[in-house]
Amino acid sequence: MKNSGKDFFISTGKSFRYAFKGAYLLISTERSIIIQISLAILSVPAGFIIGITKTEWLFQVLCIGLVLSIEGLNTAVEKLCDFIHPDYHKKVGFIKDISAGAVIFAALTALAVVLIIYIPYVYGLILE
Repeated sequence: MKNSGKDFFISTGKSFRYAFKGAYLLISTERSIIIQISLAILSVPAGFIIGITKTEWLFQVLCIGLVLSIEGLNTAVEKLCDFIHPDYHKKVGFIKDISAGAVIFAALTALAVVLIIYIPYVYGLILE
């Protein structure tokens, strides 16, 4: 029991290492994640240029995290399905479609938030 604190930090460090490795694998291998990260990167300067509020930043950051997280889970489900059943199977296709559907819900939610945040600013710029 003397080393329980040390073991905790070692195991936590390993968990973070695996998590960062997974994030790197997603970014370096998955086209959809690269596209979504590119959109997220574009939204950051847009927020500074437009001058969105702290609350709007919170919603924007939460949406970025939501979409990237759900996309990561979708990728994991698809890879697992492909590993378990490499050939086409109707039930595997159904599972993969549902997983992709979750990404659409997250992406549409993010799009709605982006429109709610930016349309009033853009409309105000047009009227000036």
